[in-house]
Amino acid sequence: MNDCSLETLAHAAGIGVQWTDAYGQDRSLSDNTLHSLLDAMQWPSHDAASRQASLRSIEERANHVPALITADVDGVFDLPPAARGGSVVTATDEAGKEQSLALLGNGKCRAPMHAGYYQLGAGSQQLVLAVAPRRCFGVGDALGLEKHRAWGLAAQVYGLRHADDGGVGDSRAVAELAQTIGHAGGDALALSPVHAMSPIHAHASPYSPSHRGFLNWMHADAAQVLGAPALEDAIRQSGIASTWQLAQQAKLVDWPEAYALRRIVFGVLHAQLAHAPQAVRDDLARFTAQGGDALRRHAWVAARQSEAALRGEPTAWQQWKQWRDEAVARHFADTHAIDVDVEIFLQWLAARGWDKTVALAREAGQRIGLIWDLAVGFEAGGSEAWAWRDYVLNGLELGAPPDAFNPDGQIWGITSYSPWGLQASGFRPFIELLRANMARGGGIRIDHIIGFQHLWVLRQGRPSAEGGYIRQPLQDLLRITALESWRHRCIVIGEDLGTVPVGLRDMLAARGVLGIDVLLFTRDEHGDFLPPASWRKNAVAMTTTHDLPPLAGWRVGMDLSEMAKAHDWSGETLLARMQEREKDVARLDHRLTDSVPSFRRTPARGEGTGIYFDLLAQTPSPLILIPLEDALARKEQPNLPGTVDSHPNWRHRMPENTIDALQAVLASIDMHMKQAMSA
Repeated sequence: MNDCSLETLAHAAGIGVQWTDAYGQDRSLSDNTLHSLLDAMQWPSHDAASRQASLRSIEERANHVPALITADVDGVFDLPPAARGGSVVTATDEAGKEQSLALLGNGKCRAPMHAGYYQLGAGSQQLVLAVAPRRCFGVGDALGLEKHRAWGLAAQVYGLRHADDGGVGDSRAVAELAQTIGHAGGDALALSPVHAMSPIHAHASPYSPSHRGFLNWMHADAAQVLGAPALEDAIRQSGIASTWQLAQQAKLVDWPEAYALRRIVFGVLHAQLAHAPQAVRDDLARFTAQGGDALRRHAWVAARQSEAALRGEPTAWQQWKQWRDEAVARHFADTHAIDVDVEIFLQWLAARGWDKTVALAREAGQRIGLIWDLAVGFEAGGSEAWAWRDYVLNGLELGAPPDAFNPDGQIWGITSYSPWGLQASGFRPFIELLRANMARGGGIRIDHIIGFQHLWVLRQGRPSAEGGYIRQPLQDLLRITALESWRHRCIVIGEDLGTVPVGLRDMLAARGVLGIDVLLFTRDEHGDFLPPASWRKNAVAMTTTHDLPPLAGWRVGMDLSEMAKAHDWSGETLLARMQEREKDVARLDHRLTDSVPSFRRTPARGEGTGIYFDLLAQTPSPLILIPLEDALARKEQPNLPGTVDSHPNWRHRMPENTIDALQAVLASIDMHMKQAMSA
């Protein structure tokens, strides 16, 4: 590093000047990368005077009294410097009961003995103290005394089917699958993200949402809420009955068509609300009132996006004239009241459908229920970014550094909150996000939980290799997550795959955040598959993920063939990869031979699915989740990272006989689990 003041400024801004790559090698960011990131953060750095001014501004911000600080139950925490010096510190709980906290000297204080949010008074300073339980609500807490381990499936919502789905999976299809799992003895169903999306014209990824605190109304089943006759009548009135029927028979989701069909049908349903039963209209009114400003503001952006999409105009709010000004947005809402009402109606339709699905899963015997996937970020031009525009990493997008699987790194095309934005807001965006996703109970899977410690960010339009890590307030995020998880009785799973910082998995485990162990990755330093007993006891056990091939496809190298087409591999390269895969298959078969007695008796080795369930059942994992693709021995991969047009990402649909085909498979899974627990 040639300029020490540049390094000092970068460190003060939260940039990790030094970092460790996927191969364990220490790396340093170049001066050009530091300048690029600092410029995007609006900290000028190209001369000594500007660097000094930026550093002073950062230091002044650090001296402000934060809106919220966190602590552990009965733990010791540090008062902010500006809140020290008084002889009395009080904490008032949410019921209005005040208590004095013990001062321990050197600005340290003892936290209350009960978890919750407190109004902290220290002299003239007032701030919020979030006191967290030691760990998150766990699988054992959800199961009770009768069971200590559980199993379930993981499914891509869009890929599920029922007889009237119009071409994309919805809450009714999830309900049917959840009931099937519950009746078979399963306790959970993990879902792909169901966050609100911007208007869809081509590609659609559930991990690139407009707003993670609201729902994707394309997964709403109107029949669950308004009744099947109402939906059938709306389809008939729309004149699209045959198109609707053809769409639901397709093997792949046609996102633009599904979006257009639902927009038409749900528009008809909204227009007929005046003739709906009074109870329906009253419930919509209650939902609107309870949603408050957050719901209305989301509806403003969604309505403006829908209008822009219809006109063929940009749907990113930054490209709308003066939309940073709240008054401009409010004027749009006042002059487009019906359009805004439609968006609120769509959110109500989705929310009430999921409420029914959650209830049906529990009634079927699931003790955990649905597990909701929380994407790591959101569209820079979407509703969430607009709602919290002062706290977002403006000008930066998220990705991942180069590694063995992605030598060019990854660019995700989404953004997130800045660490200083979270602290300045009192973590309100994060708290509201957790509450919205935990409100239906069950569990949440936090995608790329490594982002709790640091995020790989890059200037928009730059390659991933020119990015760097920016520190996040890890302990604050973990404490708030633990507090909210108990309030909602919601288990927490952190997707901890990829390049994980040293010590992070131990910190997550101590907080009761379950990691994820995937069969294809659970190996030793020689590449051999670990015995089941060596898997983590504080992680969910899975056979594969949405970014990896199902085991049937992996065994025959289907993913390699797809990658060869996508990246124009030479024949020699594909052959070498296929030969290495054959060795990996032999390694897995060796593990199965040692660990699964039934495998040695299976004539068609590796083709049955029960052997994998038997292997995972022998792990100490408290929760086993089998992707639906593996349960049905399918070969198609939901998403092939690094591809856009060459692979049908997020489009594969399950067979029409999925529920019938699952009956024997789920009985086998439950049998393996019971045998393992009784051993």
